[in-house]
This record gives sequence, C-alpha cells and structure tokens, in this order.
Amino acid sequence: MSTHLITGAGSGIGAVLARRLLSRGDDVVALVRDAGRARQIADELPGASVLVGDLAQPGRLSWALSKQHLPDRIESLVHVAGVVDLGDVADLAPSLWEQQLAVNLVAPAELTRLLLPVLRVSQGQVVFVNSGAGLRANAGWSAYAASKHGLRALADALRAEEAPHGVRVTSIYPGRTATPMQERVHRQEGQEYDAGRFITPEAVVTTILTALDLPRDAEITDLTVRPGR
Repeated sequence: MSTHLITGAGSGIGAVLARRLLSRGDDVVALVRDAGRARQIADELPGASVLVGDLAQPGRLSWALSKQHLPDRIESLVHVAGVVDLGDVADLAPSLWEQQLAVNLVAPAELTRLLLPVLRVSQGQVVFVNSGAGLRANAGWSAYAASKHGLRALADALRAEEAPHGVRVTSIYPGRTATPMQERVHRQEGQEYDAGRFITPEAVVTTILTALDLPRDAEITDLTVRPGR
C-alpha cells in the first residue's frame, strides 16, 4: 500500500485519480485550499486524508504544513491543480499573470521542495500534470502557457537533481480534457462546450497510474495524451 499526495483532488482529473487510488487500497492525502473545502473533500472522498494549504499563496505553504501532521512516507506527489485565465498580452493585467504563475508553477515548486525529504526516503515519484500548452503557446494563452512551460522546466531540472536520490519525475501533457476547467475555458473563448469531443479524465488518470506503477528499472519522463477522435 502506497501513500499519494494529490493537489486538485476536488474535481476533474484529480478527483478521478483519488478515487482510483482509494479503490485499490492505497492511501490518499488531498491538499485543499481552506477548511471549508477540506470538509467537502472529506465527504466526497471517504477514506482520504486532508491537508490545508492555499496554492495561490505559495509563500505560506511551509507555515501551513508545519501546523499539520504529514505522513512519514509519501510514495508519490501528484500536481493536478491549476488555474487558467485567457487573454491577449495586450489585455492581461499583472494580477492574472501572478495568479497563474503562483498556482501553476511556484506552488508546485514549493510543495515539492517541502516534501522532498519524505519522497527521498521512499524513493518516490513526482508527477506534474502539465498541458499541451506546456509544449506550445497559442494566441490568448500567454500567461497560462508560460506557467506550464515553466512547469516543464521545473520537472526537467528536478529529474536531473533527484536522480541520485532515486526520486522519479514525470510530466504528463494532456490535450483538452472534459473537466470543469475545460468548461471555464470554453466560456472564456465564447464557445459551446461539448464534453464528448475531449479526452475523459479517466483516460488521463490511466496514463498517470501507468507512470506510477512502472517497475523501478524504468521511468516515464514525458507523456503526451491527445484526443483519439
């Protein structure tokens, strides 16, 4: 039985991943933004443990986690949470840049830093659920894509640094996936949302589990997932 700490476990890919792990007997720790969300997640994911820490304020994560009990061992840290606000460079306010960089890049870096000691003990794995935007930036996606390009760089550097400690690092790059975030993106784009056109969260979770369950003599470093339709 392994212990997995997941961000973004409240919906979409993160929620499906948490349920799949719990159903096979693993332990799940969900990081949520506040006490109210913690109560909701405890109801929605029976058997999961909850930690409170606001990814929008990465500088306070160390203090927040120091006030709570962390597992002695963590086999995987899976970064799923993210935010997106579209807009042309000419129109994006600094606050939207700062929010997306904080949640999508700086917070994953800080949370990883804080949990590396326990990940090294277990020779565990860090999984960054990135995005197709982490490989290519389109018009209107500058801030989000910048945060995801940075996340790719973080993963690459971390992989090289932690290889001597036996910690594996994987980046998953899903295409458009049928999640609440995708609905929000379509509203921002002014387009009609049709979930049937996109990858299911279950398919993305299957790729994550493949990376986590891979024997120790191999490592999936980067995996791109695209709609099959």
